[in-house]
Amino acid sequence: MADFFNKEASLAYDEKNRKLAPIAEGMHFLIRLVLQRLPARARILCVGVGTGAEILSLAKDFPEWTFLGVDPSAEMLMVGKQRLKAAGVLDRCELVHGYVQDVAEGEEFDAAVSVLVGHFVKREERLGFYRGMASRIRPGGILVNTEISYDLNSREFPAMLKSWEQVQTLMGASPESLATLPATLKDVLTVLPPDEIESLLRIGGISVPVRFFRAFMIVGWFGVKG
Repeated sequence: MADFFNKEASLAYDEKNRKLAPIAEGMHFLIRLVLQRLPARARILCVGVGTGAEILSLAKDFPEWTFLGVDPSAEMLMVGKQRLKAAGVLDRCELVHGYVQDVAEGEEFDAAVSVLVGHFVKREERLGFYRGMASRIRPGGILVNTEISYDLNSREFPAMLKSWEQVQTLMGASPESLATLPATLKDVLTVLPPDEIESLLRIGGISVPVRFFRAFMIVGWFGVKG
């Protein structure tokens, strides 16, 4: 995933996504609801933490929670650290340059959260990605995962693609990138159908993944570790 975010892309990431704020706000609102019954001093693992959006969202409503954020992009972590410091919550955070496998398994988190990351992970690595998060949360802890997910071979995909092109246009996509969007979804990203993701989540340790969010091709699940 680090290859997707060089210094220039990392610095521009939040501005590029600003026009999708209504979607992001709805998604983060529901994530807060899903996690609100965690302990008052919960410890949260944020995988692919990027510029820290999920930490900023959670830290505001849950002032005693602490966070460990991990990301393979040093540039994204740099931007995230600056944002967390500006918000006054950096002292509640530990940031790790790497992947979920680089987080010690001995520390059991109350929840693991991954927001819009999974589609950057290759198909052959996806089970390990979900399993890595599930193995680091305590029994009864919650995993939250959102990503781009759709059956790209379905009859509905061409109609959905037109809507997704509008989303990409809002984010500043060029005519050239719009022309190659189907190939990007299939060959550059790894966009999997929701049913396949749910199967992998179950194998990875979340027995009943619950689909709680959908906005065009952005889909979210939560589940309790048994």
